[in-house]
Amino acid sequence: MESHIVGYPRMGPKRELKFALESFWDGKSSAGDLQKVAADLRESIWKQMADTGIKYIPSNTFSCYDQVLDTTAMLGAVPPRYGWNGGEIGFDVYFSMARGNASVPAMEMTKWFDTNYHFIVPELGPDVKFSYASHKAVTEYKEAKALGVDTVPVLVGPVSYLLLSKPAKGVEESFSLLSLLGKILPIYKEVITELKEAGASWIQFDEPTLVMDLESHKLHAFTAYSTLEPTLSGLNVLIETYFADIPAEQYKTLTSLKGVTAFGFDLVRGTKTLDLIKGDFPEGKYLFAGVVDGRNIWANDLAASLSTLETLEGIVGKDKLVVSTSCSLLHTAVDLVNETKLDKEIKSWLAFAAQKVVEVNALAKALAGQKDEEIFSANAAALASRKFSPRVTNEAAQKAAAALKGSDHRPMKGMLTGPVTIINRSFVRNDQPRFETCYALVIKDEVEDLEKNGIKEIFSANAAALASRKFSPRVTNEAAQKAAAALKGSDHRPMKGMLTGPVTILNRSFVRNYQPRFETCYALVIKDEVEDLEKNGIKVTHIDEAALREARRFCRFLN
Repeated sequence: MESHIVGYPRMGPKRELKFALESFWDGKSSAGDLQKVAADLRESIWKQMADTGIKYIPSNTFSCYDQVLDTTAMLGAVPPRYGWNGGEIGFDVYFSMARGNASVPAMEMTKWFDTNYHFIVPELGPDVKFSYASHKAVTEYKEAKALGVDTVPVLVGPVSYLLLSKPAKGVEESFSLLSLLGKILPIYKEVITELKEAGASWIQFDEPTLVMDLESHKLHAFTAYSTLEPTLSGLNVLIETYFADIPAEQYKTLTSLKGVTAFGFDLVRGTKTLDLIKGDFPEGKYLFAGVVDGRNIWANDLAASLSTLETLEGIVGKDKLVVSTSCSLLHTAVDLVNETKLDKEIKSWLAFAAQKVVEVNALAKALAGQKDEEIFSANAAALASRKFSPRVTNEAAQKAAAALKGSDHRPMKGMLTGPVTIINRSFVRNDQPRFETCYALVIKDEVEDLEKNGIKEIFSANAAALASRKFSPRVTNEAAQKAAAALKGSDHRPMKGMLTGPVTILNRSFVRNYQPRFETCYALVIKDEVEDLEKNGIKVTHIDEAALREARRFCRFLN
C-alpha cells in the first residue's frame, strides 16, 4: 500500500525561511544566501518523507512566497509596471510583484479559499504575452533526484490558475479569463516535456476550484486536459482537489477526463465525496484518499481512518488505493519536537506536519497488513484521554450550549455591511468631514426595509466589495444631509464595542475534530463579552464576521 503527501510547510521547523527572507529584504544577505537556506529546507523535507517511507513525495510545493505567484512567474505573466523584459524571472521581479518596490505597488493579495494562507492574485488580460519564464518546477525535481529522492512535481492546474485570477487594470471586468486557456496550455506543455525528459514518472495538478460551485462554462474548461493528453503520454497524472466535498457534476467531469491516472480527494472535509466514490469510481484508476487532516493540528483517529480506507479498498482495489493527506500540510505547524513547553498529555493529542507524515505512513502500512500496534494503541489512548479530559470539557459550557437550542437560540436573519466598514472601504468625499458622509442613513433605511418584511434580527458584518454604495445618491442629496444633521441629536449613537464573531473565530482556529463544528460554541464566549460590555455602559456592539464573506461562494465550508 502506497502513501502520498499533497504538500508540506515551507517556513522550516524553526522559521528558517522567514528569517532568511527578512534578512534578504533588509539587504543584510544575498540572493545566494536565501537560495542556500531554501535548498537546505527542501532537502530536509524530502529526506524526512523518504526516511518515513512515503512513496509519492511532492516537489515544487516549496515557495519563497506562494505557489500561485510561482505559477505566474512560470507563465511569464508579469504586469508591465514591473519592467520585466523577458528571460528567467529572478528575485527582483518576483518580490516586486509580491511586495512592490520604491516605484510601483504590489499585486493584490487575497485569501487562499477559506484558509489563513494568502496568495498573490494574477492580473491578466487579452494582451498578456505568456512565455516560459521560470524553470523552478524542473529545477527542483532535478534537485531532489540528485539527492536520491524521486518526487512528484506539483503544478497549480491551468483552469484553477485562471479562475483564481482577475482582469488587469484597464481590462473590462467582463473579460473572460478562461479565454486565455489556449495561450497558457503551450507553456504547460513545455514544462511537462522537460519534466518527462528529466525522468519524472508522475505529475500532480492541483485543481482546488473543482470543489466550488462552478457555472457550466467554467466546469467545461476542465476538458482542456484532453489538449494536454498527447504531451502527458507516458506520465502518470494525478489531479488533486481539496478543502470540501466535490459536487456531483464536478466529480463526473473530473473522473471522465482522458489521460488522467489518479484523482485526489479531501475525505476529511469532503465526507459526502465518499458517497460519490462508492457510487461510481472509474475502473483502473488510482484513488488518492485524503484521510489525514491537513488543516488541523489534532492527531488523526487512526482506527476510524483505517476503517474508511478498508471500505475504499473494496471499491478501487488494494493496488489502486493511496493513503494521502486531505490537502497540503502547509496549513499546520511544522513539528511537535520543537514544542518543549507542552506537557506530555497535550502533546499526545497533537500532530503537526512531521507527525502527520508518520500517520499517513502508519495507515498505509496497516492497510498492507503491517499494522504497528504500538502506534495504534498510543493513538487510541490519546484520543480517549482528550475526549474525557477536564482540560477540554466544561460541563457548565455544555449546559449553556444546550440551552441555546431552546428559547434563547435565535437564527441570524439579516446581514448588512456596517456604516463604518463602508466608509473605510470607499473613496470618501473630500469636501466635507468624514462623519458627514453618513452611510448610517443608508443602513438605517435598509434595516427598516428588512423589518417591514418580517426580519427581526439584523447582523452588521464586515463584508466585501462596496462599489455599488460608494457614492449612493441616498447620501448625496439635500434630504439626506438634513437627516444626517438630525442624527447629531438624540438619534445619534456612536458604535462603541467591536468583537470578532463566532463563525470567524471558528474558521481561524484549529477546531476540535471529534465533535460537530457547531458544538464548538464560541458564541457563548461572545455572548459573555457582549454582556460585560453592556454592564459597562456599551450600548452598541459590532460583531465582525469576515469569514462569512470568504465562504460566500462555497458556504458548505461553514457546516
